[in-house]
Amino acid sequence: MADRRASAPRRFAPTLRRQLLLWLLLPQLVLWLAGGLAAYQLAERYTNAAVDASLLQASRALARQLRPLDNGLLIDFPRAAQDVLEADPDDRLHYMVSTPPGAFILGNHQLPLPPAAVMARPPIGQPYFYDALLPPANDEVGTRQPLRVAALFLRQGGRDDPDAVLLVQVARSRTSREELARGILWDTLLPLAGLILLMTTVIWLGIRAGLAPLLRLRREVEGRAPTDLTPIRLDAAPGEVRALVMAVNGLLAAVQNNLAQQKRFISDAAHQMRTPLAGLKSQAEVALALAGDDAQRERLRRVHESADRSAHLVNQLLTLARAEPDTAAARGSPVDLRALAQELTATLVPRALREGIDLGFAPTEEDGGPQGEALPLIVTGHAWLLREALSNLIDNALRYAGRGAVVTVDVQRDGNEAVLSVTDDGPGIAPEDSSRVFERFVRATDQGNGCGLGLPIVKEIVERQGGRVTLAPVMPHGLCARVHLPRAPAA
Repeated sequence: MADRRASAPRRFAPTLRRQLLLWLLLPQLVLWLAGGLAAYQLAERYTNAAVDASLLQASRALARQLRPLDNGLLIDFPRAAQDVLEADPDDRLHYMVSTPPGAFILGNHQLPLPPAAVMARPPIGQPYFYDALLPPANDEVGTRQPLRVAALFLRQGGRDDPDAVLLVQVARSRTSREELARGILWDTLLPLAGLILLMTTVIWLGIRAGLAPLLRLRREVEGRAPTDLTPIRLDAAPGEVRALVMAVNGLLAAVQNNLAQQKRFISDAAHQMRTPLAGLKSQAEVALALAGDDAQRERLRRVHESADRSAHLVNQLLTLARAEPDTAAARGSPVDLRALAQELTATLVPRALREGIDLGFAPTEEDGGPQGEALPLIVTGHAWLLREALSNLIDNALRYAGRGAVVTVDVQRDGNEAVLSVTDDGPGIAPEDSSRVFERFVRATDQGNGCGLGLPIVKEIVERQGGRVTLAPVMPHGLCARVHLPRAPAA
């Protein structure tokens, strides 16, 4: 019986290890991204606070340089102080002093004013921060520069207009603020990424160690022969795996018990039928010898044929029961296939002569022993099972080749295989029946008194010995049955 163990569909079914890794690492990845977003927002908030504090400090310092007079405004802002504010070309500090609604006094006149609502009701003495875009200098074509602006409204307090308001604006590019926020973000995320990689490695090693019992169980089951129904041993496994092993062992025990009952039933039934069938055949032979009427003799002959066919069926069932997994799974021994075939062929020659068939064993080029004996061709198996398989092949040829046919048994060496063939020049079988005849109780012809178990028994025995059996037509007519068996390794 061929190994029908189904292989797992690896393409569509994810492994348990992959699923565990996915469900353990995916939340970590989500948390890492959420942590990165929160870290960026936090860094941006603290960066804005730091920039706003520096802008407020600069605006107050600039406001202290402005002193209101009775008839004007004194600006104590030397050139050296301007150079300090504008010293860094990459992060230049922009400033402007004006009297609303837009009378420019000092600084960069392109600096955007606060929103109109703030200009309408200025918060005197309190800073107001806002984002704005600075247009290119001198109306040049270019992109607007994003700014963070601090606006400070002060009372001018002159004699002419005591309610006059002075606006001091100090601005800095938002690029530096964003770079600082990104720097804080990367300084936060990179250590977290390293920690996640370390955790991923630890999790993978933990999953691997946790699933090791399952892998050992898988190897033990995969490495078994289809006929090995012994309990699985996995004592050091966790409780969940032990429960699985116990369930599988229970199933194996039930299967083994069913097979044993089936085999015992077939064997007992066949044994019980052999004695009455043998008696029926004997009585039919005696009655056939004493019968004087031709019609009665014909009926007795048919009874004898039926009894003979039933006895053959019982013998085949016994052979099939003996070839079941328990016996075939046992370790084989070295068998000289050529000597076995030659001996069995010689044993069946008298039967072939009675049926008018020429049965012989074909000598080969390897028959070169000192006394002309065939050189051994060793295979590993059960001698009585191989003998039964070859006997069934020769029996099929003698039953269906027909009177006057020639049946040849041959054993050849083919690389690492030993090939045993039984060839006849009978009618053969149709090509579409070549595979069906290996099914139980299937016959390709109505001729003869076979029961459809010979070739299934051959296939069962040969595959249990690690080989294969094939049928091939012979031209112009006939059939060649070949048994391929692995040769035993050299001692």
